[in-house]
Amino acid sequence: MSNRSITPADEAAILAEALPYIKRFHGKTIVVKYGGNAMTDEHLKQCFARDVVLLKLVGMNVVVVHGGGPQIENLLKRVGKKGRFVQGMRVTDAETMEIVEMVLGGQVNKDVVNLINQAGGKAVGLTGKDGSFIRARKLLLANADDSADLIDVGQVGDITQIDPSLIGHLEAGNFIPVVAPIGVGKNGETYNINADVVAGKIAEILKAEKLVMLTNTPGVLDESGNLITGMTPKQIDEMVAVGTLSGGMLPKISSALEAARNGVKSVHIIDGRVEHAVLLEILTDHGVGTMIRSH
Repeated sequence: MSNRSITPADEAAILAEALPYIKRFHGKTIVVKYGGNAMTDEHLKQCFARDVVLLKLVGMNVVVVHGGGPQIENLLKRVGKKGRFVQGMRVTDAETMEIVEMVLGGQVNKDVVNLINQAGGKAVGLTGKDGSFIRARKLLLANADDSADLIDVGQVGDITQIDPSLIGHLEAGNFIPVVAPIGVGKNGETYNINADVVAGKIAEILKAEKLVMLTNTPGVLDESGNLITGMTPKQIDEMVAVGTLSGGMLPKISSALEAARNGVKSVHIIDGRVEHAVLLEILTDHGVGTMIRSH
């Protein structure tokens, strides 16, 4: 629907519909995982930034956690390396880690900060190294065929602790924290952490009202390709068991599940290719994805 086809009465109705949601979520924390097309398409980038600024202006505490897969792939290609994934996790040797940190902590993080600031917000970029607020250790993945066999995927981190005080200080100053998913080990090692995992863990630690994950799909789909609008942890377990959920959706789903089981009221996996997807999911009756409730 173009702006020209919306009458003033329609606009008033839309604003009135948003009011109860604004009231309900005022002062609450919303963690948004930003990735996919919403991060590469210029128009969708502007929509996302305006959504975040609007939520902040109406009194919600928004924390943005971003990925950067396509940008990392581009730079790896330029230096002649090919990205490899195991169970949705990027295999990260020392050289790849340098590139990941450069892209996520530098280029992408500052681009997202700038985008939100240009839309009228006050965003500040962080990695887990700032104030050592994301502590991590090496992640070893269980082999699906042999649970005793652990797979080493390089400098990929498993979060051991998140200190929420830095984010708390920024929110108190009315800033919007923008977090790159990089953690630090006890001896200062740098770890690449899956952005979905970071978003889920931050949402848990901050006791967030909502965790919203932007994807390049309409949400969680059943085996026939139809959107499932609402799910329980039990349904998710069944879908993983039969292989309906796999690949890049696995870290997303497991982070969503863990967050839902650990105090986050609801988790939303939404279609980031839809204009203003974040606002539609939080402030209207018409969601644009799958909502996972804690039970």
